[in-house]
Amino acid sequence: MFPSDKELLSQFSTSSTKEKGFTAIIQKYQEKLYWHIRRMVIEHADADDILQNVFIKVWKGLESFREDSQLYTWLYRIATNETLSFLEKQKRHATLSMSDMEDSWENKIKADAHFDSNQLEWKLQLAIKQLPERQRLVFNLRYFDAMPYEEMSKVLDTSEGSLKASYHHAAKKIEAILTSY
Repeated sequence: MFPSDKELLSQFSTSSTKEKGFTAIIQKYQEKLYWHIRRMVIEHADADDILQNVFIKVWKGLESFREDSQLYTWLYRIATNETLSFLEKQKRHATLSMSDMEDSWENKIKADAHFDSNQLEWKLQLAIKQLPERQRLVFNLRYFDAMPYEEMSKVLDTSEGSLKASYHHAAKKIEAILTSY
């Protein structure tokens, strides 16, 4: 298994083991962060690019990490902010209407080599993409990452109550969409 976050941070803070510590942080968290990002942007190439930007920011900012929160909370916050920035840039540069963008997302999901329209997982992904951005993010963190509301509130800098409400509304919308298939 992986060393504890405290051990990884200790390795990173020592000049002789800095790169080894950073590599271990990447190995420990890259898959979780990748899927967190991928569920928001759908395309592998976009998720990969964002993840690379996340780890560049982590490299630059890790020395100033105050350990007020857990390392994974800090990493998720960076990944979330990078993903939201990417999505915001996409919206600004898009000349498509919102319904055209939703159709585009649906086509991207369906174009995936592993897509099988009979699988509930893909229907779920299509339903999730129809949620407003904030609800989609909260749903993904809670449903796929099983992140407690307390940690989510730190990552998203909002109250636990509003997160619970967002998750509840998202789950109800997804349920309605899935039962309409």
